[in-house]
Amino acid sequence: MTAPLIECHGVTVRRGGEAVLDNVEIAVMPGEMVSLIGPNGAGKTLLLRVLLGLLRADEGKIDTRPGLRVGYMPQKLELDATLPLTVRRFLSLGGPVPAGQRREVLEEVGISALADRPMRALSGGETQRVLFARALLRDPDLLVMDEPAQGLDIHGQDELMGLIEDTRRRRDCGILMVSHDLHVVMAATDRVVCLNHHICCTGHPTDVEIDPSYVALFGERGAGHLAAYQHHHDHVHGLAGEVVEADGGAGHGHAHHDHSHDHFHGHGHHDG
Repeated sequence: MTAPLIECHGVTVRRGGEAVLDNVEIAVMPGEMVSLIGPNGAGKTLLLRVLLGLLRADEGKIDTRPGLRVGYMPQKLELDATLPLTVRRFLSLGGPVPAGQRREVLEEVGISALADRPMRALSGGETQRVLFARALLRDPDLLVMDEPAQGLDIHGQDELMGLIEDTRRRRDCGILMVSHDLHVVMAATDRVVCLNHHICCTGHPTDVEIDPSYVALFGERGAGHLAAYQHHHDHVHGLAGEVVEADGGAGHGHAHHDHSHDHFHGHGHHDG
């Protein structure tokens, strides 16, 4: 069997005596796209930091394939607005980049004409593509992307996700992507992992379906982007997307019975 590119076992991180990550298990296989979703504050970015070796877990371990090359695309870029930094120079900040390699990655992400454009003059979508190009410079086996479509409109999200999927097919690299918006990742992802401090559900995407009862529940705007995936989970979601105990109380989802069914999420920010 093929070994995972990266895998974590029983990862726990505590803050002030409380587990902000609790016994987390996740793996990404070669060529697989895994989408990590969950409400704000669920520990998604924290988990990425542990996987990337930027933070040590209190318990558990991380296994990586020998020689693994990782390309990282951060959630956002903060640059001094007065810094006269072009795209070309930005891509060289981590060390000298051969001109041919720089041209190739800029062409791959569709921004060849922006090499000499100041970073501060770029649109949100252009900036995301520059960050994507920088992640590709390492010729990664694994791409780790933290909310890559954040701040983009629907058209920009669709374009970027299409580019990410094309890159995965062309390079045959694994992808671990964090998102709070399920509909953004559903078309391309192989597996969804829902994190709310612990792994509360995981599974494979299914076809998007629209049901009148969900139109009534989420409204016309939300129902327009309903997404479904099948999973085996240990909790129940309330109408607002929060995790609810089996007895009806809010909690981390440690219910007394397991369930397996189609689970629908609407587009929007009802997940917290």
